[in-house]
Amino acid sequence: MLARIRKAMDENEEGFTLIELLVVIIIIGILAAIAIPVFLNQRKKAVDSSMKSDARTIANEEETYFTDQQKYVAATSGGTAQAPTITITPGQVVSLSTGNTAVVTLGTAAANLGAYCIVTDRAATMQPGTQAWVYISNKGGLQPSGTVACPAGF
Repeated sequence: MLARIRKAMDENEEGFTLIELLVVIIIIGILAAIAIPVFLNQRKKAVDSSMKSDARTIANEEETYFTDQQKYVAATSGGTAQAPTITITPGQVVSLSTGNTAVVTLGTAAANLGAYCIVTDRAATMQPGTQAWVYISNKGGLQPSGTVACPAGF
């Protein structure tokens, strides 16, 4: 009985044909062509979200300072590229996401006195294609920006 089974297995060699292997490779290629651009777009969205989050965190710290001192303060950047920070006051240091930078400017024009502008950006070498985000306290908050600067009067 065992000899018959062994003889039947030897006669019917198992394996894949060249056509079957080519079909599998084509299917994998199509799936990769769909998945890679989607992955890259998700990565850009994550970078944008980190810049938005940093701007909102800095705005919260500015509002906290205003509650205590009745004025806003220009903040200074610091830290390293791997651990960037922005200092509101000596006791209020905000840690930014890796690679992000931020600048806080106080309003100087009559319409913008008592307001502040926050610009968050990312080094182009870290994530190409990202845009700067601007948070303007008296204009509704967060807005996308084509430039890395506050509008005139700030």
